[in-house]
Amino acid sequence: MGGVNLPPGNMNIVNRKFEPAAAQKTGLNWRVLGILNLYRVLVPLVLLGLYAAGGSRGLPVELPQLFLTASVAYLCFGFASIVLVRRRLGSAHIQTIVQATLDIACLILLLHACGGISSGLGLLLLVPVGGLAFLLPPRSALFLAAMTAIAVLAHTIWQQLSGHTDIMVYAAAGFLGLVLFTIAAAASVLATRVRESEDLVRQKDVDLANLADLSQYIVQHLRESLLVVDANDKIRLINESAAEMLGDIHAVPGALIGEVSPRLLYSLSTWRQSGPRDEAPASFVAADGARVIQPHFAPLGAAAPGPTLIFLEDTSLMAEKVQQSKLAALGRLSASIAHEIRNPVGAMSHAGQLLAESPDIGPEDRRLTDIIRNNSERVSTIINNVLQLSRRESTQPTRLSLGDWLGEFLAEFSETMQVPFGEIGVHDDAEELEVRFDPSHLHQVVWNLCDNAIKYGESQNGIKVEIRLSRLTPSYRPCLEVADRGAGIEPQAADRIFEPFFTGRKGGTGLGLFIARELCQLNRAILLYEPRGGGGSVFRIVFSDPQRWEE
Repeated sequence: MGGVNLPPGNMNIVNRKFEPAAAQKTGLNWRVLGILNLYRVLVPLVLLGLYAAGGSRGLPVELPQLFLTASVAYLCFGFASIVLVRRRLGSAHIQTIVQATLDIACLILLLHACGGISSGLGLLLLVPVGGLAFLLPPRSALFLAAMTAIAVLAHTIWQQLSGHTDIMVYAAAGFLGLVLFTIAAAASVLATRVRESEDLVRQKDVDLANLADLSQYIVQHLRESLLVVDANDKIRLINESAAEMLGDIHAVPGALIGEVSPRLLYSLSTWRQSGPRDEAPASFVAADGARVIQPHFAPLGAAAPGPTLIFLEDTSLMAEKVQQSKLAALGRLSASIAHEIRNPVGAMSHAGQLLAESPDIGPEDRRLTDIIRNNSERVSTIINNVLQLSRRESTQPTRLSLGDWLGEFLAEFSETMQVPFGEIGVHDDAEELEVRFDPSHLHQVVWNLCDNAIKYGESQNGIKVEIRLSRLTPSYRPCLEVADRGAGIEPQAADRIFEPFFTGRKGGTGLGLFIARELCQLNRAILLYEPRGGGGSVFRIVFSDPQRWEE
């Protein structure tokens, strides 16, 4: 991770270190000790069962009292060890030493009670010696085997000297000692290999966990908004940016994409059916209502249908860059337009007016002068709009009570445009809406929207324009909507209506909506368009967040 600086709160991504070897050994030791405890319980139970069977199937016992005492003691030691191991009382190393001592003592007593090495019970020493040697270092494991072999040999010598056995049993005792050494050495080598394998596995687990955490961190902090949807349209992965766009309350892993964003599901279904194509999927408005989102899809894997990676692009950022470049060009052009075009147009308009006032002009010539006058006025309007763009940097945002301002605006608009006040419907869904906007800019924007709605809208129940004041959820940003019931805007032209000089109406300049959006952006607001259900258009001004005014 050299050269990568991560925030302090996310340092667990790279600070998850490999466990120390001692801690790994301790965990392995406790597991082996637990398995040996089962052996310590089963051995005395089996021996007691054979002793109780008696006869030819029974166990030959020379000292019954010692046999019963040693068996019961070994059984109790087994149960006690189970409790000690489960509760992790003491260290694993201390328990290993204690268990090795008691194992040898109890099994040697059982060996003595059954007649010594000739009884075959010496084989019972193989399992505890091998198991405990697995837990000890190589030298300690060989020392354990040596002590066990010496104990067996000492017991054999004592029996031979006391006359209970002959000299032939020394071979069996020596062979048992050799087997004990072999098992101890093999267990020690096996333990080394097992620990190395566990070290490697744990290291791989830590590496994979770090890689997963790092990948999750990168995904969550990418500037790009992305999510992964499986074949069943369930969200499998989503970062914070995408969750904010779709609505971070419901946009979580496991949620159905159709419940979070039906329009995104529609675009995804259309993309799956049509496959890759040149045209981009349909855009939609973000959950906060203040951004237009363009989705991009990419399949993950060869299965169809399979998981899909979805990128959500905020088109407002790209549109702002494009418009800034256009404004720069318009600004450079405006100075030459003011001097090179405005004066000749004014001269042509004045000449047309003088020609129209001539008493000798006929009706057909008068119609031509009207054409000259109308087109001269149109060119003058375009020039004024372009010049206004070059001067738009000067703004004076002011806190306005939107309801009061709207009342004054509608009174002026109705009187100027000769529109009956009843043809404008007002719906105020929020109380005391306060916005921060330049009053002259807001006047120009809303005037343009209402003028378009009057020109291109149709009357429904006596109302041609509907204005609604409300707050968006969940962002709580104030907004103003201007809606009409006209023919609406064709879908293929909806993405271009805010471009300069683009118009779908005869006689339009193509600058009204462009200037309106520019003025909104200048006041940290955004102007959006949506088709209205049932026909018509909705233009929504989403004002700046009141909580960020001071910023």
